Amino acid sequence: MADFAEPLARLITELKRLPGIGQKSAQRIAFHLLRASNEEAGQLSAAILDVKQKLAQCQVCNNISDQQLCHYCRDPHRDPRVICVVEEPNDIVGIETTRQFNGRYHVLHGALSPLRGIGPDSLKIRGLVDRIGSGEMQEVIIATNPTVEGEATAMYLARLLKPLGVRVTRIAMGVPVGSGLEFADEVTLQKAMEGRREM
Repeated sequence: MADFAEPLARLITELKRLPGIGQKSAQRIAFHLLRASNEEAGQLSAAILDVKQKLAQCQVCNNISDQQLCHYCRDPHRDPRVICVVEEPNDIVGIETTRQFNGRYHVLHGALSPLRGIGPDSLKIRGLVDRIGSGEMQEVIIATNPTVEGEATAMYLARLLKPLGVRVTRIAMGVPVGSGLEFADEVTLQKAMEGRREM
């Protein structure tokens, strides 16, 4: 990047490593930070360092937390008999926005992907099995993504968990609300047909 001074070029390069940030966005953010006061820049850098230094995984569900237990695991009003399994911590936000789930969570930190060398031992599955073994669990809702990896993970978990005597369910998938059938691919329509329910 010969067009920019070295510190600015380095900042742009680092910003481009962030997901969803391309060259133009990285340049806009870098120039915004250049115009920002030292105090604002310091607050941003302190917030980034805090995230790296003060956050860890919940000891029960593997969610991101600033304490030993995340606020979902600490909440006495949440149903401990139902666990929703998600791939990543940010997937919890989507489930929570529905206001339809009041159980606890378990974060796998990925999905099975043999091509990328991610097998069952690479995921946080052992803790899930241990939680079910405690005896109070009644249902495990598998909410992995509707991708090849997510589906493989869901199938693997179902085969692993059903013999433990717990009900294993999978979130329904299909045509998004506000979309038309003409825009849906055949796999989406197949999932929609499989997940149909009586009205």
